Amino acid sequence: MNSLALQHAPFDTPPLIGEVLPFVARTITLPYMDYVALKSDASYWKAQHARVIVREEELKEQLKHKEAIIRDLNQRLYGKHSEKGGSKAEVNPNDKENKSKRSKGQQQGTPGPGRTQRPNLAVIPEIIPLIETACGLCGLEYSILSSYEESDIIEVEVAAHIRRIKRQKCEKNCTCIPGSKIITSPVIPKLIPRSPYGNSIWAEILLSKFIHAQPVNRTLNDFSSLGLDISPGTIAGGLQKLTPLFEPVYKAFHQRQMTENKFHNDETRWEVYEQVEGKTGHRWYLWVMRSVSVVFYRLDPTRSADVPIEHFSDLILKLVIIICDRYSAYKKLARLNLAIILAFCWVHVRRDFLNLARSYPDLNNWGLDWADEISKLFHLNKQRVECWDPKIPLTWQSPLFKERHDALGIALNEMKSRSEALIAADDVAKKAKEKTGLLATIQRKLLVSLTKHWKGLTVFYENPQVAMDNNSAEQSIRNPVLGRNNYAGSGSIWSAKLAAMQFSIFQTMLLWGINPRTWINLYLEACAQNKGIPPDDLSEFLPWEMSEARLLQLTKPPDGNTS
Repeated sequence: MNSLALQHAPFDTPPLIGEVLPFVARTITLPYMDYVALKSDASYWKAQHARVIVREEELKEQLKHKEAIIRDLNQRLYGKHSEKGGSKAEVNPNDKENKSKRSKGQQQGTPGPGRTQRPNLAVIPEIIPLIETACGLCGLEYSILSSYEESDIIEVEVAAHIRRIKRQKCEKNCTCIPGSKIITSPVIPKLIPRSPYGNSIWAEILLSKFIHAQPVNRTLNDFSSLGLDISPGTIAGGLQKLTPLFEPVYKAFHQRQMTENKFHNDETRWEVYEQVEGKTGHRWYLWVMRSVSVVFYRLDPTRSADVPIEHFSDLILKLVIIICDRYSAYKKLARLNLAIILAFCWVHVRRDFLNLARSYPDLNNWGLDWADEISKLFHLNKQRVECWDPKIPLTWQSPLFKERHDALGIALNEMKSRSEALIAADDVAKKAKEKTGLLATIQRKLLVSLTKHWKGLTVFYENPQVAMDNNSAEQSIRNPVLGRNNYAGSGSIWSAKLAAMQFSIFQTMLLWGINPRTWINLYLEACAQNKGIPPDDLSEFLPWEMSEARLLQLTKPPDGNTS
């Protein structure tokens, strides 16, 4: 049997106390098969040790990620929700040096705003008579003066009433015109035939739900307190009949949008509690496409790219810019429609770095530094836009604009170079160490995303009319979100369709400064006059086709637009 001689330190001579033995070779005879087995076991356990080390690093990374999620959720539940600022003072709110010394409210020594003028309110005179008109001692009467001591009290009167219509009749005393001898005055036009409810009921329901985000049941309870009891089923049936009245306006809004060249897009969840074949659950999505003159909403069962692709399929212009987040559906839209350029939102990028700073304490300073750099970009762009003249091309702008434009370009280039340098250094470190680099996984992820979306993030640089953020879309979707939280979405597909149309109409009117109450009253009256169908000519109800006088008329309350 083959054997090997191994070297080992001797054990037969015990060391003296305090003596350090040098390494002395000693020959040990070992069978070759045992030697092979030991070598194999050593290699196996070395490999296992290496795997354990890698696994330990992975678990540490996962633990950091889970802890970051917990910190983020705690912040969402219990922390401040404002994203203003980005400096370290944001993380150290107890630092007295970082706190503002300015008191809240009206500042001492500054002029007040004065009383609010209300020229659209009707003034109803009310004379309060004197209690005593003569002297209590001698009985001599006072002389009544022609002037008054005036003061104003603003009141709101809400009342429900029954319009008892009495149509006058007459009897003909001649036979000149054949027919019945009894002539009756015309019938009052109604939106819904044989319904006892007038236009004002439906206007209040629509305004309360789609402007003020109130459930219909709450509005009906309010009606009941005024002495008017209406069943929810009656209102649901009536709204279903009214839904087709708004379809022509909704289509006109879409046609108008297809002529425009700048959009803000966003989407949010919406519940529709009607079973749809092939769909599991009630989760739908509300999409908003806001352009210069229209705020358009679409409700769809999916969040796929098919929704924006279909919406923008009829674009007229050859160059359209869409400001949005980095959702993949918009990227697919831009790939399939060459007329569309995506401009990504910098607020979302900044939010990523702030979330990192909040969720990973050891990366706090690193995340806040990047958030500060992004805040500086916003500041530089704001200074640039202040001296931008949208009527002339970019190359013909003033010297001050060009100076600020160049400063913004330098800051952008420095940020891109810094990001690319960090990624490159991390790659080199990974190759050298074969496992870990200089950056944590979350750091690298954010920098890679920043570099990947850089082209879309810098669209605003050559197009000053493009905002760096998508706040317009997020503000437009806020009202529907309040409604979703208050009345949980839509109970059926037809009501979801009505919701999308009403959100589009009311938010567009607000965009133009039109009073929604005035618009809906006039539109429902026009539909009633047209025998319960939409008017043939919509030009009086589309803001971009109205005359200046009509537009001014619709900015006033309903009482102020009687002709």
